This record gives sequence, C-alpha cells and structure tokens, in this order.
Amino acid sequence: MQLGRVIGNVVLTLKNDTLDGVTLLLVQPLSSSREPVGRVIVAADSVGAGVGEHVFFVRGKEASFPFYPVEVPADAGIVGIVDQWHIG
Repeated sequence: MQLGRVIGNVVLTLKNDTLDGVTLLLVQPLSSSREPVGRVIVAADSVGAGVGEHVFFVRGKEASFPFYPVEVPADAGIVGIVDQWHIG
C-alpha cells in the first residue's frame, strides 16, 4: 500500500461497462513526510474518498479486489481513507 492525496475527479463520457458506478479519482502519491513523489495516477475508489483527503492505495491486480466479483479494469485502487498519521 502507498499513501496519497486525492487531488481531483475523472469524468468519462465513454467507458467499459464494468466501470459503471465506479468513481475514478486523481491521486498524488506521497512520502511519509507528506511530500509529493512520482506522477499523479488515476485510481478506482472503493471507499468514497473525496478531493483533499489522504488515502491508502494499491497498484496492480489488487486494485480490482474490492470490487469482487466484478473484475474492474484498474491499475490502481483506493482502499482506505487516512484519518491521521504520526511518525515518532
């Protein structure tokens, strides 16, 4: 899992039928010190995250697991909303 911050929404006019009802969000990956790292990605949202929230996301085949039994064609998926984190 990786940390990220939701920075925007993705709106589609034409999409694969398995994406019906799935929200796609733009996520900026973050380091543990909350600094942006890497490129912004598009992630399928399985938890109802919103713009500005910090989230956990996964990449690869695991991105479709929260939508089982439907196999959503996604390379990244949001699997949790972070309430807070502390590095001590």
